[in-house]
Amino acid sequence: MAGVISGLIGSTAPAIPLIVQYLVIAGGGGGANASSAPRASGGGGAGGYRSSVPGESSGGGASAESPLTLTLNQAYAITIGGGGALSTKGSDSIFSSITSIGGGTTWLYNQTKGAIHNGGSGGGAGEFASNTTGAFGTAGQGHDGGGTPGYNGGGGGGAGSVGVNANTPTNKGGNGGAGVSSSITGSAVVRGGGGGGGADFDGPSGSPPGGTGGTGGGGNGARSGTAAGAGSDNAGGGGGGSAGNGGSFINGAPGGSGVVILRYPASFNITIGAGLTGSTTTVGANRVTTITGGIGNVSWS
Repeated sequence: MAGVISGLIGSTAPAIPLIVQYLVIAGGGGGANASSAPRASGGGGAGGYRSSVPGESSGGGASAESPLTLTLNQAYAITIGGGGALSTKGSDSIFSSITSIGGGTTWLYNQTKGAIHNGGSGGGAGEFASNTTGAFGTAGQGHDGGGTPGYNGGGGGGAGSVGVNANTPTNKGGNGGAGVSSSITGSAVVRGGGGGGGADFDGPSGSPPGGTGGTGGGGNGARSGTAAGAGSDNAGGGGGGSAGNGGSFINGAPGGSGVVILRYPASFNITIGAGLTGSTTTVGANRVTTITGGIGNVSWS
């Protein structure tokens, strides 16, 4: 008698779950508008940085979060946070249940640190301000801003490191904190740098340099004759701080916008809804969708 081959006729393989890895970065905080109080300000803080890519990091030194298991044909909300204007905090970025907090802005001479200066990463302290320590970052998203002992502004906090104090180690604005590298798109890119602190025109060493923006999109701080640099868009970079003394001033610069990047198995197709700007590429066995602007929904089939 011939042998019998056992098995299920017409059976199908188990469905692959829709597991989505994400990188969600908020808008960076802006540098200060110096026109009302022309003194050096700190740099803006980077936008909050949250990642679920295995083996990588979220901001503030945190480990990667857990990816999301999602449902087919269901809408999931996305908001891309804008960079903060001068003296303005960055806006939050959102993907489904994940919210990254906008970067904190900075403050000026004789001003007081407040809630607007805290954020995903905190803004750097302003020259001779009432609070000489930088503003606070958010746990799991970014770092604190740098402080100042007097002249010049502290660097804005970055996703990967704290903002550098002004005048340390030389008489200059503090450098912005560094961002964090991610290879979610298939190539390593650093995002989430803090803005450099601005310089006082008439500091103890004459006209000191502004702080350098943190790697990953932070803008440089202003100095005499040199404008501040804006934070990089789609990197959540903090804007550079303002410069000035007496009746002269140079304003700071705005922060950069955020981004949402999603990686998921290539067997699924994404629909990017109206109101969002984005694109999708295939990387090995995965698809990667990068949303660079707008408010709307995405879904998978």
